[in-house]
Amino acid sequence: MKGSIFSFLTTLLLFLSLSTASPVGQDAGNLAKRVSAGSLQQVTNYGSNPSGTKMFIYVPRKLASSPGVVVAIHYSYYTGSPYAQLAEQYGFIVIYPESPYSGTCWDVSSKAALTHNGGGDSNSIANMVTWTTQQYKVDTSKIFVTGSSSGAMMTNVMAATYPELFKAASLYNGVPAGCFYSAANQADAWNSTCAQGKSITTPQHWGDIARAMYPGYTGSRPRMQIYHGSIDTTLYPENYQETCKQWANIFGYNYNAPQSIKNNSPQSGYTTTTWGPNVQGILASGVGHTVPIHGSGDMDWFGFSGSGSSDGGSPGSGSSPSTTTSTNGGSHTTTSVSTQPTGGSPGSGGGTVPRWGQCGGNGWTGPTQCAAGFTCTVSNPWYSQCL
Repeated sequence: MKGSIFSFLTTLLLFLSLSTASPVGQDAGNLAKRVSAGSLQQVTNYGSNPSGTKMFIYVPRKLASSPGVVVAIHYSYYTGSPYAQLAEQYGFIVIYPESPYSGTCWDVSSKAALTHNGGGDSNSIANMVTWTTQQYKVDTSKIFVTGSSSGAMMTNVMAATYPELFKAASLYNGVPAGCFYSAANQADAWNSTCAQGKSITTPQHWGDIARAMYPGYTGSRPRMQIYHGSIDTTLYPENYQETCKQWANIFGYNYNAPQSIKNNSPQSGYTTTTWGPNVQGILASGVGHTVPIHGSGDMDWFGFSGSGSSDGGSPGSGSSPSTTTSTNGGSHTTTSVSTQPTGGSPGSGGGTVPRWGQCGGNGWTGPTQCAAGFTCTVSNPWYSQCL
Protein backbone atom coordinates (compact mmCIF):
# COMPACT_ATOMS: atom_id res chain seq x y z
CA MET A 1 0.00 0.00 0.00
CA LYS A 2 2.73 2.47 0.95
CA GLY A 3 4.50 1.84 -2.35
CA SER A 4 1.39 2.60 -4.38
CA ILE A 5 0.70 5.77 -2.37
CA PHE A 6 4.30 6.93 -2.84
CA SER A 7 3.95 6.34 -6.59
CA PHE A 8 0.68 8.29 -6.65
CA LEU A 9 2.23 11.26 -4.87
CA THR A 10 5.30 11.12 -7.11
CA THR A 11 2.94 11.36 -10.09
CA LEU A 12 1.39 14.45 -8.53
CA LEU A 13 4.83 16.02 -8.05
CA LEU A 14 5.76 15.36 -11.69
CA PHE A 15 2.38 16.67 -12.82
CA LEU A 16 2.89 19.94 -10.96
CA SER A 17 6.50 20.32 -12.06
CA LEU A 18 5.60 20.05 -15.75
CA SER A 19 2.56 22.33 -15.59
CA THR A 20 2.77 25.82 -17.08
CA ALA A 21 0.23 27.94 -15.32
CA SER A 22 -1.10 30.99 -17.09
CA PRO A 23 -1.25 34.05 -14.82
CA VAL A 24 -4.74 35.33 -14.25
CA GLY A 25 -4.59 39.12 -14.29
CA GLN A 26 -6.15 41.39 -11.72
CA ASP A 27 -8.97 43.69 -12.75
CA ALA A 28 -7.23 46.83 -11.48
CA GLY A 29 -9.86 49.15 -12.89
CA ASN A 30 -13.44 49.59 -11.85
CA LEU A 31 -12.82 48.63 -8.22
CA ALA A 32 -15.84 48.77 -5.95
CA LYS A 33 -16.25 51.45 -3.35
CA ARG A 34 -15.24 50.57 0.16
CA VAL A 35 -17.82 48.62 2.09
CA SER A 36 -19.64 49.91 5.16
CA ALA A 37 -17.90 49.39 8.47
CA GLY A 38 -19.25 47.03 11.09
CA SER A 39 -21.23 44.76 8.77
CA LEU A 40 -20.67 41.79 6.50
CA GLN A 41 -20.96 42.68 2.82
CA GLN A 42 -20.42 40.88 -0.43
CA VAL A 43 -17.88 42.17 -2.96
CA THR A 44 -18.73 41.12 -6.51
CA ASN A 45 -16.05 42.84 -8.59
CA TYR A 46 -12.84 42.04 -6.74
CA GLY A 47 -11.04 41.20 -9.96
CA SER A 48 -10.59 38.04 -11.95
CA ASN A 49 -12.69 35.24 -10.46
CA PRO A 50 -11.96 32.16 -12.55
CA SER A 51 -13.76 29.69 -10.28
CA GLY A 52 -16.82 31.72 -9.34
CA THR A 53 -15.85 31.97 -5.67
CA LYS A 54 -17.85 34.52 -3.68
CA MET A 55 -16.16 37.17 -1.54
CA PHE A 56 -17.55 38.56 1.69
CA ILE A 57 -15.71 41.14 3.76
CA TYR A 58 -15.98 42.51 7.27
CA VAL A 59 -14.45 45.93 7.95
CA PRO A 60 -14.49 46.80 11.66
CA ARG A 61 -15.88 50.04 13.02
CA LYS A 62 -12.47 50.73 14.56
CA LEU A 63 -10.27 50.05 11.55
CA ALA A 64 -6.54 50.40 12.21
CA SER A 65 -4.71 53.10 10.22
CA SER A 66 -2.65 50.38 8.47
CA PRO A 67 -4.83 47.34 9.06
CA GLY A 68 -3.95 43.70 8.80
CA VAL A 69 -6.10 41.14 6.99
CA VAL A 70 -7.30 37.70 8.08
CA VAL A 71 -8.64 35.39 5.36
CA ALA A 72 -11.04 33.06 7.19
CA ILE A 73 -11.77 29.99 5.06
CA HIS A 74 -14.30 28.14 7.19
CA TYR A 75 -17.14 25.84 6.30
CA SER A 76 -19.63 28.19 7.96
CA TYR A 77 -17.50 31.30 7.38
CA TYR A 78 -19.00 34.35 9.13
CA THR A 79 -21.46 32.80 11.58
CA GLY A 80 -19.16 30.01 12.74
CA SER A 81 -15.99 31.89 13.59
CA PRO A 82 -14.97 34.66 16.02
CA TYR A 83 -12.87 36.75 13.64
CA ALA A 84 -15.34 39.61 13.10
CA GLN A 85 -15.44 40.23 16.84
CA LEU A 86 -11.67 39.95 17.08
CA ALA A 87 -11.42 42.41 14.18
CA GLU A 88 -13.22 44.99 16.32
CA GLN A 89 -10.63 44.46 19.04
CA TYR A 90 -7.52 44.51 16.85
CA GLY A 91 -8.65 46.62 13.88
CA PHE A 92 -7.99 44.15 11.06
CA ILE A 93 -10.16 43.31 8.04
CA VAL A 94 -11.67 39.84 7.60
CA ILE A 95 -12.17 38.24 4.18
CA TYR A 96 -14.67 35.37 4.11
CA PRO A 97 -14.47 33.42 0.84
CA GLU A 98 -17.45 31.22 -0.03
CA SER A 99 -16.95 28.04 -2.03
CA PRO A 100 -18.76 27.80 -5.38
CA TYR A 101 -19.41 24.08 -4.82
CA SER A 102 -22.32 22.35 -3.13
CA GLY A 103 -21.65 21.47 0.47
CA THR A 104 -19.26 24.46 0.67
CA CYS A 105 -16.19 22.25 0.27
CA TRP A 106 -13.19 23.71 -1.53
CA ASP A 107 -11.40 22.56 -4.66
CA VAL A 108 -8.06 21.28 -3.38
CA SER A 109 -7.80 18.52 -5.96
CA SER A 110 -7.53 20.02 -9.47
CA LYS A 111 -4.45 21.21 -11.33
CA ALA A 112 -5.92 24.72 -11.41
CA ALA A 113 -6.30 24.88 -7.62
CA LEU A 114 -2.88 23.39 -6.92
CA THR A 115 -0.94 25.79 -9.15
CA HIS A 116 0.08 29.40 -8.58
CA ASN A 117 -2.08 31.53 -10.89
CA GLY A 118 -3.68 28.33 -12.16
CA GLY A 119 -7.25 29.64 -12.32
CA GLY A 120 -8.83 27.67 -9.45
CA ASP A 121 -10.35 28.58 -6.09
CA SER A 122 -6.91 29.43 -4.72
CA ASN A 123 -6.43 31.96 -7.51
CA SER A 124 -9.75 33.65 -6.75
CA ILE A 125 -8.94 33.88 -3.03
CA ALA A 126 -5.55 35.40 -3.83
CA ASN A 127 -7.33 38.02 -5.95
CA MET A 128 -9.56 38.87 -3.00
CA VAL A 129 -6.45 39.61 -0.96
CA THR A 130 -5.05 41.80 -3.74
CA TRP A 131 -8.33 43.71 -4.07
CA THR A 132 -8.39 44.39 -0.33
CA THR A 133 -4.82 45.65 -0.25
CA GLN A 134 -5.64 47.99 -3.12
CA GLN A 135 -8.79 49.36 -1.46
CA TYR A 136 -7.35 49.91 2.03
CA LYS A 137 -3.99 50.96 3.37
CA VAL A 138 -3.23 47.39 4.36
CA ASP A 139 0.01 46.50 6.11
CA THR A 140 1.12 43.68 3.81
CA SER A 141 3.28 42.25 6.59
CA LYS A 142 0.07 41.46 8.47
CA ILE A 143 -1.91 39.27 6.08
CA PHE A 144 -2.91 35.87 7.45
CA VAL A 145 -5.00 32.86 6.49
CA THR A 146 -6.92 30.37 8.59
CA GLY A 147 -9.39 27.58 7.99
CA SER A 148 -11.21 24.59 9.42
CA SER A 149 -11.91 21.20 7.82
CA SER A 150 -12.11 21.78 4.04
CA GLY A 151 -11.07 25.35 4.83
CA ALA A 152 -7.96 23.97 6.54
CA MET A 153 -7.13 22.03 3.38
CA MET A 154 -7.46 25.25 1.39
CA THR A 155 -5.34 27.08 3.97
CA ASN A 156 -2.51 24.64 3.28
CA VAL A 157 -3.01 25.07 -0.47
CA MET A 158 -2.96 28.88 -0.15
CA ALA A 159 0.27 28.69 1.86
CA ALA A 160 1.82 26.56 -0.89
CA THR A 161 0.47 28.37 -3.97
CA TYR A 162 0.64 31.97 -2.72
CA PRO A 163 3.32 32.01 0.00
CA GLU A 164 4.26 35.58 -0.86
CA LEU A 165 0.86 36.86 0.29
CA PHE A 166 0.74 35.48 3.82
CA LYS A 167 2.87 35.91 6.92
CA ALA A 168 1.26 33.14 8.98
CA ALA A 169 -1.46 30.51 8.84
CA SER A 170 -3.48 28.50 11.32
CA LEU A 171 -5.47 25.43 10.34
CA TYR A 172 -7.87 23.10 12.10
CA ASN A 173 -8.17 19.44 11.02
CA GLY A 174 -6.90 19.54 7.45
CA VAL A 175 -4.61 17.49 5.20
CA PRO A 176 -1.25 18.26 3.56
CA ALA A 177 -1.23 20.49 0.49
CA GLY A 178 -1.66 18.21 -2.51
CA CYS A 179 -2.99 15.23 -0.57
CA PHE A 180 -6.44 15.45 -2.20
CA TYR A 181 -4.95 15.63 -5.71
CA SER A 182 -7.21 14.12 -8.36
CA ALA A 183 -5.46 12.06 -11.04
CA ALA A 184 -8.51 12.75 -13.23
CA ASN A 185 -8.05 16.51 -12.67
CA GLN A 186 -11.49 16.72 -11.06
CA ALA A 187 -12.39 19.88 -9.18
CA ASP A 188 -13.69 19.52 -5.63
CA ALA A 189 -12.97 15.77 -5.64
CA TRP A 190 -13.05 13.63 -2.51
CA ASN A 191 -9.94 11.51 -1.88
CA SER A 192 -10.70 8.63 0.49
CA THR A 193 -7.09 7.44 0.56
CA CYS A 194 -5.91 10.78 1.90
CA ALA A 195 -8.92 11.34 4.14
CA GLN A 196 -8.43 7.97 5.83
CA GLY A 197 -4.80 8.74 6.61
CA LYS A 198 -3.29 6.32 4.10
CA SER A 199 -1.22 8.84 2.13
CA ILE A 200 2.00 8.36 4.07
CA THR A 201 5.33 9.52 2.68
CA THR A 202 8.53 11.32 3.67
CA PRO A 203 8.92 14.94 4.80
CA GLN A 204 11.07 15.59 1.72
CA HIS A 205 8.41 14.27 -0.61
CA TRP A 206 5.66 16.33 0.99
CA GLY A 207 7.87 19.40 0.89
CA ASP A 208 8.62 18.84 -2.80
CA ILE A 209 4.89 18.61 -3.55
CA ALA A 210 4.22 21.96 -1.86
CA ARG A 211 7.19 23.66 -3.55
CA ALA A 212 6.05 22.39 -6.96
CA MET A 213 2.84 24.37 -6.63
CA TYR A 214 4.82 27.56 -7.16
CA PRO A 215 7.85 26.52 -9.23
CA GLY A 216 10.93 28.68 -8.82
CA TYR A 217 9.68 30.56 -5.76
CA THR A 218 12.45 31.22 -3.22
CA GLY A 219 10.94 33.91 -0.99
CA SER A 220 9.55 33.80 2.53
CA ARG A 221 6.74 31.45 3.50
CA PRO A 222 4.01 31.76 6.15
CA ARG A 223 4.50 30.42 9.66
CA MET A 224 2.26 27.38 10.12
CA GLN A 225 0.22 26.40 13.18
CA ILE A 226 -1.50 23.03 12.73
CA TYR A 227 -4.36 21.80 14.95
CA HIS A 228 -5.92 18.34 14.71
CA GLY A 229 -8.16 16.07 16.77
CA SER A 230 -6.79 12.69 17.78
CA ILE A 231 -10.07 10.84 17.06
CA ASP A 232 -11.04 12.58 13.82
CA THR A 233 -12.88 10.04 11.65
CA THR A 234 -13.46 12.44 8.74
CA LEU A 235 -9.86 13.46 8.11
CA TYR A 236 -7.91 10.88 10.09
CA PRO A 237 -5.24 12.09 12.55
CA GLU A 238 -2.45 10.63 10.41
CA ASN A 239 -3.00 13.74 8.31
CA TYR A 240 -1.78 15.81 11.24
CA GLN A 241 1.58 14.06 11.18
CA GLU A 242 1.84 14.28 7.39
CA THR A 243 1.02 18.01 7.40
CA CYS A 244 3.65 18.63 10.07
CA LYS A 245 6.15 16.66 7.97
CA GLN A 246 5.40 18.86 4.96
CA TRP A 247 5.97 22.18 6.67
CA ALA A 248 8.89 21.00 8.77
CA ASN A 249 10.63 20.12 5.52
CA ILE A 250 9.68 23.42 3.89
CA PHE A 251 11.43 25.30 6.69
CA GLY A 252 14.41 22.99 6.92
CA TYR A 253 13.55 21.43 10.28
CA ASN A 254 14.22 17.82 11.19
CA TYR A 255 10.73 16.38 11.60
CA ASN A 256 12.07 13.60 13.81
CA ALA A 257 13.76 16.03 16.21
CA PRO A 258 11.28 18.74 17.32
CA GLN A 259 12.61 21.50 19.55
CA SER A 260 9.97 20.98 22.22
CA ILE A 261 6.93 18.91 23.14
CA LYS A 262 4.58 20.35 25.76
CA ASN A 263 1.73 18.35 27.27
CA ASN A 264 -1.48 20.09 28.35
CA SER A 265 -0.65 23.08 26.18
CA PRO A 266 -2.40 25.34 25.29
CA GLN A 267 -5.01 23.55 27.45
CA SER A 268 -5.62 20.25 29.19
CA GLY A 269 -5.49 17.30 26.80
CA TYR A 270 -3.69 19.20 24.05
CA THR A 271 -0.05 18.52 23.13
CA THR A 272 1.98 21.23 21.40
CA THR A 273 4.99 20.18 19.34
CA THR A 274 7.28 22.94 18.12
CA TRP A 275 9.85 22.33 15.41
CA GLY A 276 10.95 25.96 15.30
CA PRO A 277 9.49 29.47 15.19
CA ASN A 278 7.75 28.74 11.90
CA VAL A 279 6.05 25.37 12.50
CA GLN A 280 3.94 24.31 15.45
CA GLY A 281 1.59 21.35 15.73
CA ILE A 282 -1.19 20.98 18.31
CA LEU A 283 -2.84 17.58 18.74
CA ALA A 284 -6.08 17.57 20.75
CA SER A 285 -6.61 14.29 22.60
CA GLY A 286 -10.14 12.94 22.47
CA VAL A 287 -11.30 15.60 20.00
CA GLY A 288 -12.85 14.64 16.67
CA HIS A 289 -13.70 16.70 13.61
CA THR A 290 -13.00 19.51 14.21
CA VAL A 291 -10.94 21.18 16.91
CA PRO A 292 -12.82 24.30 18.09
CA ILE A 293 -11.39 27.55 16.77
CA HIS A 294 -8.96 29.10 19.26
CA GLY A 295 -9.40 32.73 18.29
CA SER A 296 -7.15 34.10 21.03
CA GLY A 297 -4.45 31.60 20.11
CA ASP A 298 -4.71 32.64 16.47
CA MET A 299 -4.22 36.26 17.49
CA ASP A 300 -1.07 35.22 19.37
CA TRP A 301 0.24 33.26 16.39
CA PHE A 302 -0.50 36.10 13.99
CA GLY A 303 1.13 38.65 16.29
CA PHE A 304 -1.93 40.85 16.83
CA SER A 305 -1.89 40.32 20.58
CA GLY A 306 1.83 40.99 20.94
CA SER A 307 2.46 37.40 22.10
CA GLY A 308 3.82 36.09 18.82
CA SER A 309 5.75 37.14 15.75
CA SER A 310 4.05 37.91 12.46
CA ASP A 311 7.27 37.85 10.47
CA GLY A 312 7.28 35.48 7.52
CA GLY A 313 9.66 32.57 7.82
CA SER A 314 12.57 31.81 5.55
CA PRO A 315 13.22 28.23 4.44
CA GLY A 316 16.21 26.69 6.13
CA SER A 317 15.90 28.63 9.38
CA GLY A 318 15.64 25.53 11.54
CA SER A 319 18.09 26.64 14.21
CA SER A 320 16.08 29.64 15.42
CA PRO A 321 14.60 29.64 18.93
CA SER A 322 11.05 28.42 19.31
CA THR A 323 7.96 30.47 20.09
CA THR A 324 6.03 29.40 23.19
CA THR A 325 2.36 29.84 23.95
CA SER A 326 1.31 31.24 27.31
CA THR A 327 -0.43 28.73 29.57
CA ASN A 328 -2.02 28.88 32.98
CA GLY A 329 -1.91 25.68 34.96
CA GLY A 330 -2.38 23.57 31.84
CA SER A 331 -5.57 25.32 30.76
CA HIS A 332 -6.02 28.01 28.15
CA THR A 333 -8.84 30.54 28.39
CA THR A 334 -9.97 32.38 25.28
CA THR A 335 -11.54 35.79 25.81
CA SER A 336 -12.87 37.77 22.86
CA VAL A 337 -14.00 41.39 22.99
CA SER A 338 -16.67 42.80 20.68
CA THR A 339 -17.96 46.30 20.10
CA GLN A 340 -21.29 46.92 21.81
CA PRO A 341 -23.00 49.82 20.02
CA THR A 342 -26.27 49.36 21.92
CA GLY A 343 -24.83 49.77 25.38
CA GLY A 344 -22.72 47.79 27.80
CA SER A 345 -19.04 47.00 27.59
CA PRO A 346 -17.08 43.78 27.94
CA GLY A 347 -16.58 43.07 31.58
CA SER A 348 -19.68 44.92 32.69
CA GLY A 349 -22.15 42.13 32.05
CA GLY A 350 -24.78 44.76 31.16
CA GLY A 351 -26.38 45.97 27.97
CA THR A 352 -27.46 43.93 24.99
CA VAL A 353 -25.45 42.30 22.22
CA PRO A 354 -26.31 43.09 18.57
CA ARG A 355 -26.63 40.45 15.86
CA TRP A 356 -23.33 38.64 15.19
CA GLY A 357 -21.86 39.84 18.51
CA GLN A 358 -20.27 37.56 21.11
CA CYS A 359 -22.57 36.67 23.99
CA GLY A 360 -20.75 33.88 25.82
CA GLY A 361 -17.94 31.35 25.99
CA ASN A 362 -15.25 30.28 28.44
CA GLY A 363 -13.86 33.40 30.11
CA TRP A 364 -16.46 35.76 28.60
CA THR A 365 -17.44 38.51 31.05
CA GLY A 366 -19.32 40.80 28.68
CA PRO A 367 -23.06 41.12 27.99
CA THR A 368 -24.99 37.89 27.43
CA GLN A 369 -28.40 39.27 26.48
CA CYS A 370 -28.97 39.39 22.72
CA ALA A 371 -30.90 42.16 21.02
CA ALA A 372 -34.57 41.47 20.34
CA GLY A 373 -35.10 38.78 17.73
CA PHE A 374 -31.74 37.06 18.20
CA THR A 375 -30.64 34.10 20.31
CA CYS A 376 -27.28 33.43 21.98
CA THR A 377 -26.07 30.33 20.12
CA VAL A 378 -23.10 28.18 21.15
CA SER A 379 -20.54 27.75 18.35
CA ASN A 380 -17.95 26.02 20.54
CA PRO A 381 -16.98 26.06 24.25
CA TRP A 382 -14.98 29.25 23.71
CA TYR A 383 -17.47 31.23 21.67
CA SER A 384 -21.21 31.93 21.57
CA GLN A 385 -22.81 34.40 19.18
CA CYS A 386 -26.12 36.26 18.75
CA LEU A 387 -27.82 34.75 15.69
